[in-house]
Amino acid sequence: MISCIFLDENKETTDLLHKFCAEIQFLDLQKCFHNPIEASRFIRKTPIDLIFLNTHLNDFSGIEFYKGINQNIILVFLSEYKEFAVEAYNLNAIDYLLKPFDLKRFNQCANKVNEFYNSKNQQNNNEEQFLHVRSEYSLIKIAFVDILYIETLDDYIKIHLLGKKPILTLMNMKTVLSKLPEKEFVRVHRSYIVPINRIESVRGKIINLGITEIPIGKSHEELFFKVYIQKGF
Repeated sequence: MISCIFLDENKETTDLLHKFCAEIQFLDLQKCFHNPIEASRFIRKTPIDLIFLNTHLNDFSGIEFYKGINQNIILVFLSEYKEFAVEAYNLNAIDYLLKPFDLKRFNQCANKVNEFYNSKNQQNNNEEQFLHVRSEYSLIKIAFVDILYIETLDDYIKIHLLGKKPILTLMNMKTVLSKLPEKEFVRVHRSYIVPINRIESVRGKIINLGITEIPIGKSHEELFFKVYIQKGF
């Protein structure tokens, strides 16, 4: 399933998109937005794969909005204007839906998104499953499957490993998280990142990893439990 949101100031458009999306089995509509600020808040808290975005959002530019997201989200632009198509494709938009569009055109767009999504996932699966960090003047390759959890220590990151000595590297949590597969690792606290498949149980706001227990921070609680439930735990 490809999780997606719509952002368009026109309610008729979002209602139509909602109707069309219901016809596509592989699209999982999370929410429709008319306000870019609300959409931005949602994106920061909830991982999504795809956004349908109008090029014009009242006093906002949809193009500038997407540039400010700073996330690897598949993009489809909606617009009443042909002249912004080139700029849209410069942002690697998968498609440009010119209003008004019908179900047939939406299906073409959805299939194009699905092909790209599957190709991207296949490519990611074929890549080496390693994290590369610098530690003690050396470049170290760490297999994702060997990571027990990651902890921040001031300006350093401490990577706890299975059967090996922890590795210290000069990096912040945001940077290390961007280098990890987002479907396999989740930040649960301002000081901790954990591999989802190593979670043995959760009780209250404490995660049991078998070898240790990790607290769930208040600001990360909502996202963690969403991911945890989606994984079927």
